[in-house]
Amino acid sequence: MTRTALIIGISGQDGALLAHLLLGKGYAVHGTSRDAQLNPFDVLQRVGVRAQVHLHSMAPTDFRSVAHCLDRVRPDEIYLLAGQSSVGLSFGQPVETLESIAIGALNVLEAMRFLALPARLYHAGSSECFGDVATTADESTAFRPRSPYAVAKASAHWTVTNYREAYGLHACTGILFNHESPLRPARFVTRKIVGAATRIAAGSDERLCLGRLDIRRDWGFAPEYVEAMWRILQQPAPDDFVIATGVATTLEDFVARCFARVDLDWRDHVDHDPQLERPSDLARNCGDPAKAERVLGWRARTSLDTLIAHLVAAEQGRDWPMSAAATTDPETASP
Repeated sequence: MTRTALIIGISGQDGALLAHLLLGKGYAVHGTSRDAQLNPFDVLQRVGVRAQVHLHSMAPTDFRSVAHCLDRVRPDEIYLLAGQSSVGLSFGQPVETLESIAIGALNVLEAMRFLALPARLYHAGSSECFGDVATTADESTAFRPRSPYAVAKASAHWTVTNYREAYGLHACTGILFNHESPLRPARFVTRKIVGAATRIAAGSDERLCLGRLDIRRDWGFAPEYVEAMWRILQQPAPDDFVIATGVATTLEDFVARCFARVDLDWRDHVDHDPQLERPSDLARNCGDPAKAERVLGWRARTSLDTLIAHLVAAEQGRDWPMSAAATTDPETASP
């Protein structure tokens, strides 16, 4: 029997890659956007699944809209990926960030309860909830959010936990650390760095301006992380999982590797701009994925250098893998 999945917020990086994964597993895939008639769904086009997905208009902050969509689709699995997704932007738009993330999660949970919908819910949590962590964060690490985005995600996380415990919903949170692909919007720092490096290598005389370079992040490959989302919902009992590589790298090192990939020395092309620093930022953010490997059989397999190779390949117009299975460095692969 064909299973039905509803991806709330399908038009972003994770939504498109998840749709690609689920279609390959034989699911009927439905997706939402605030206005499906006007949204071009460019990212779905890029991964080649636009024509295979059933699209619906739904506003997560409007309970009636959420309940109507869930009742019409009656999915077996719900993936809640919608909401304002930029930490930096959340400082300028704190109210919209809180409403789109926290109220959106509450409306989905309450609609599931109201409709007595026997679906499984995956909620996209965030490593930003942990704040600064001296070593690595696991599922028992306390939340210390340091941005409006992180505060909203922490609120949504505990709302999911409350509905699971109070009403018996099969509701899970994946606490994902940074995961990248060429589908990231250009405003994200990884795309900004890779884009500048490849343009400069092609002859541009531009300068790349960045904020703090000493921050450490745990970067993984997004196709592998959406596979973890699916695995979380296949477990017999609902639970929460940290999804990460377990390796933290400085932004300076990330920049250096990107420029080295195109045979450039980053120090010749990068400037520091204090105005790009956030009001508060995390010095170190790294996850411990031991539980995910033990329970889900999941672990990150793509090295940072291979991740960067995929990002550079896409910027240069070359193919990159959209599934977790293919993680070979594009410049060292056999013909």
